[in-house]
Amino acid sequence: MSIEARIHRWIRPDIIDLEPYHVPDARGMTKLDAMENPYTWPRELRDLWLQRLAETPLNRYPDAAANELRTSLASWCHLNSASEVLLGNGSDELIQILALALGGTRRTILAPEPTFVMYRLAAKYTGTDYVGVSSSDALAPDLEALLQAIETHKPSCVFLAHPNNPTGGMIETQTVEAVVAATDGLVVVDEAYHAFCGHSYANLLPKYDNLVVMRTFSKLGLAGLRLGFLIGPREWLGVLDRIRLPYNINALTQASALFALEHMAWFEERASEICVERAALSQRLSELPGVELFPSAANFLLFRVGHGCAGAVFDGLCKKKVLIKNLHGTHASLVDCLRVTIGTAEQNGVFFNALKEQLAAD
Repeated sequence: MSIEARIHRWIRPDIIDLEPYHVPDARGMTKLDAMENPYTWPRELRDLWLQRLAETPLNRYPDAAANELRTSLASWCHLNSASEVLLGNGSDELIQILALALGGTRRTILAPEPTFVMYRLAAKYTGTDYVGVSSSDALAPDLEALLQAIETHKPSCVFLAHPNNPTGGMIETQTVEAVVAATDGLVVVDEAYHAFCGHSYANLLPKYDNLVVMRTFSKLGLAGLRLGFLIGPREWLGVLDRIRLPYNINALTQASALFALEHMAWFEERASEICVERAALSQRLSELPGVELFPSAANFLLFRVGHGCAGAVFDGLCKKKVLIKNLHGTHASLVDCLRVTIGTAEQNGVFFNALKEQLAAD
């Protein structure tokens, strides 16, 4: 039997049909495609961090429960105890844990769309049905359609991204509370971009026992750590913790995250700077002929260009060494849409000038 035949015999057909997650080569580019924080640490902060890492023993396994880090996060999030925090190797691992625990045959994961692709992929990986509920023409969640879908499909898990990726829009309180009340399973509010919107639904946690909130360190400027966390009822997190892989948060990540929490003021200041840059770039894009800009409370902007032009604009920017995200073809609501991450003032200027030049050429 050939290796190809053996693979096709034993690997699930739906897995064979998947394409690997593609990350474009960004070498030599102004990189504004992945919602990363553009700011590097000042030298004095970096030196203190390196000293902390040098004191971290690498010959021993990390604290499997990451107790010190979870305690610090609980304090930062104004929670009662570390038992209300679950850590993941990035939010992606937490999404996978949720899909493993709540998914499976004849189970459904549901989310308004367009939204973060990992919800759908995690459902696929775990053999779970996925229902995407189309949003309104303004790319906001359609509450009536959501409630109808919840009643019809009875999902075990509902994901609500706030602000949403890739649109940048926020979800109204009325929508969140109505969805939580209508869902028998667990509702996950994904607040990956919390630092840029000034609003959280963590205040609803005491009110609902089927709600958790998910956040990440990535957008604060620590994407390389791969650290996400869930906050919510200890009863839910205790069960989810049973399928978390042991030692999933390595010692260097734990030490780095603790260090970041001690210096969180610096990271919050950078988030504020990004919000200022977002407003400035939004103003410039809104005045650009041929561009439809969508409101954003995240660290990126979604915009639409002329009919059939998204591919040409994206390719033209790449030739000018500017990398953004082409969303055309990813969802019916995102026809002719592109997404740009907010960078430094200089990076934003490079992008805007390249876009303006490209649109004029088209």
